[in-house]
Amino acid sequence: MKNILLFISISLLLASCTPKQKKLINSEKLSSEEKIDSTNIKSLFNSALTDGKSYEWLRDLTQNIGGRLSGSPEADKSVIWGEKLMKEVGLDSVWLQPVMVPHWVRGEKEVANYTTNGVQKDVPICALGFSVATPKAGVLAEVIEVKSLAEAEALGNKMKGKIVFFNRPFDDTLINTFKAYGGCVDQRVNGAAVCGEFGAKGVIVRSMTNSVDDYPHTGTMSYGDLSQEKHIPTAAISSRAANILSTDLKQNPTLKFYFKQSCETLPDAPSFNVVGEIRGTETPENIVVVGGHLDSWDLGDGAHDDGTGIVQSLEVAYLFKKNNIKPKNTLRVVFFMNEENGTRGAKKYAELAKFNKENHIGGLESDAGGHTPRGFSIDANTVNTKLLQSWKKLLSPYGLHDLDKGGSGADIGPLKGDDVTLVGYRPDSQRYFDYHHTSTDTFDKVNKRELELGSASMVSIIYLMDKYLYADAPVKP
Repeated sequence: MKNILLFISISLLLASCTPKQKKLINSEKLSSEEKIDSTNIKSLFNSALTDGKSYEWLRDLTQNIGGRLSGSPEADKSVIWGEKLMKEVGLDSVWLQPVMVPHWVRGEKEVANYTTNGVQKDVPICALGFSVATPKAGVLAEVIEVKSLAEAEALGNKMKGKIVFFNRPFDDTLINTFKAYGGCVDQRVNGAAVCGEFGAKGVIVRSMTNSVDDYPHTGTMSYGDLSQEKHIPTAAISSRAANILSTDLKQNPTLKFYFKQSCETLPDAPSFNVVGEIRGTETPENIVVVGGHLDSWDLGDGAHDDGTGIVQSLEVAYLFKKNNIKPKNTLRVVFFMNEENGTRGAKKYAELAKFNKENHIGGLESDAGGHTPRGFSIDANTVNTKLLQSWKKLLSPYGLHDLDKGGSGADIGPLKGDDVTLVGYRPDSQRYFDYHHTSTDTFDKVNKRELELGSASMVSIIYLMDKYLYADAPVKP
């Protein structure tokens, strides 16, 4: 009887332990996978930091080609450069994707000044993209200072014959400077559309930056639905000049501001997205894309915006090959053309993806500069957002603590869909708007180690996306 009771007791004990044992086995399996992933991510970081190519690629792009505004000879050279480099890296296939792009040219260097108390003050100024030129003799008029589009619109016909000066600075209390940029950029983009309607002679805008310096920041602007005869010249002045002008207007409200620019919009020009890929080994019909934009504004060399994003994106593919990691899904690298003043490349890429019935399951964009990595913003459904956030313990040892819901990027944005996981690479933002769209956006402003850390960060999340994203989902027909 004792033996029987002992047997029953042991059986009940084993039965009660089975679920826990099963849970323990699953936990051990997950831990084992995490260890593999952790080892691979460490190898990817080691390779980027000791044998990375991004910094020298960036040197070549910025110093031998320079600024690459769409439609320009430099943009054409960058396409040839990008195609050649992708082939040198050894991607399985590389091709050019034709796209017609806007062709705006700056012309002669802009001039601006005003006189107050008998002293002429020269003003650092640059035309905004798509602005019309001033008359050949320039524009001279009294200035009205405003802080917002609403304030300008409220002036109505009082703007007629005047130059409207938009002077809303960044909100320096915002830690994320991209949010500060977003809170101000409407005056740059839409200022002329509001003021041209009421007969203003021109618009000048405070540059989009936290810094107070003498470098004007260009960028795109729009006339909206205004008829052509209402298009007025529009330019940005440096942040320091904006402060000084504002002070001088308080002392002399009738001072006259002069500026001259000779920019023009030419007919659309032919260009290309540069595309290359490593074919997937298991589900090649599924595509994970990584990219940045090849074009840049013409004032500087387009180093942070977006040369860093271009070379980091290609380095993702390079590091896969360097570490002999073969992607399950097709890994596609795209150098998009015309993000700065039209996003024609992004739209064409998405259009052709739809036409060719391509199945993009994920995408990563780098277009926030080459500074120290902080993390990623995620634009995905709830399930996949949580999946990416579950990788924080693998990524946080490398300073990648931010895995938050948010936007991805202008170039991969058109691929958005319920089952497409889009991610934006997010480096530290504090210095980005010191250089953004200025003549100082040059190679020497990029730190080699920060750039390489960014490449390693990007390849790490692409590695995880390729391995786990839609791992159990059926392929769409």
